[in-house]
Amino acid sequence: MAFLWILSCLAFVGAAYGCGSPAITPVVTGYSRIVNGEEAVPHSWPWQISLQDNTGFHSCGGSLINENWVVTAAHCTIRTNTVVVLGEHDRNSNAEDIQKIKWTTYIKHPRYGSSGHSYDIQLIKLSRPAQMGAHVSPVCVAEGRDDFPGGMMCVTSGWGLTDPFAYATPALLQQAALPLLTNEECKRYWGNKISENMICAGASGASSCMGDSGGPLVCQKAGVWTLVGVVSWGSGYCSVDSPGVYARVTALRDWVDQTLASN
Repeated sequence: MAFLWILSCLAFVGAAYGCGSPAITPVVTGYSRIVNGEEAVPHSWPWQISLQDNTGFHSCGGSLINENWVVTAAHCTIRTNTVVVLGEHDRNSNAEDIQKIKWTTYIKHPRYGSSGHSYDIQLIKLSRPAQMGAHVSPVCVAEGRDDFPGGMMCVTSGWGLTDPFAYATPALLQQAALPLLTNEECKRYWGNKISENMICAGASGASSCMGDSGGPLVCQKAGVWTLVGVVSWGSGYCSVDSPGVYARVTALRDWVDQTLASN
């Protein structure tokens, strides 16, 4: 699978399903390529959502952060007919117990668009609370003081293209383990395009491509999966030799907290 490229679990009420603790355990091969990559264990990333139109066309990914809110990339376009699909693994299956929920509001970071790809984060409020269960539960959200060092192995997931020249995105949710890079390392590839509110991962035989935008980059912290990045941008040809770039959640956490508190 190729990729183009908050509140530690925010008052998650209810629950039997705490943030960052999938009921179905993920299994991740070390350095799997996402281009021609690895299928995720079904429903092992229960916060993964798909933004779709009313025909079922998948445009972007995202992450459930509590029963009412989803985080995605600011560059993902939300339209009147956009729905948030939760609990999905196989987009070609009619047998999965998925939830399709409309949105009531979406809020892009106010500084997005002011400086390149910086501040590429957006919050979507659901029109009704998501029903939590084994296939749907929230991810924990990195705090501003958290440290995720270069070299740490993390995981990204989504339904993005497995071939940058392909027509359709894959039906099955894909995943890849990727090492984080320091921003200094990432600037060797992308120069001054890299800002302090970005984090990079990859350049290790895996890539990112169209369709994964907005999806999660998660790392394990204190035994739970934590949202560290939001798929933002990368090589236009999904090169596996250059890192993908993500919105850095630790740098944007204050905005997330303030936005949820006021909405």
